[in-house]
Amino acid sequence: MGDVTTTKKVATMADGPDKLPAAPDHLSLVQRLVKEANITEEQARELIALLGYDWASLIREARFLTRKR
Repeated sequence: MGDVTTTKKVATMADGPDKLPAAPDHLSLVQRLVKEANITEEQARELIALLGYDWASLIREARFLTRKR
C-alpha cells in the first residue's frame, strides 16, 4: 500500500488554552481502516475506541488482527 501523508494541525497559544486540534472525522477513519487493513467496521470502531485517532497505532493493530485469521 502506498505511503499516506497526513497533515496535523497543532494547537498554539494563539488558538487559546482551551482550543485543541480537531479529531479526524470518525466515519471516514473507520472506512479508511476497513479498506486499508481489511478488517470489519466493528473491529475498526473497537480499535478507535481503544487507541484513539493515532493512525500508526490503528493500522499496526488492525494488521495484527488480520494475521490472526
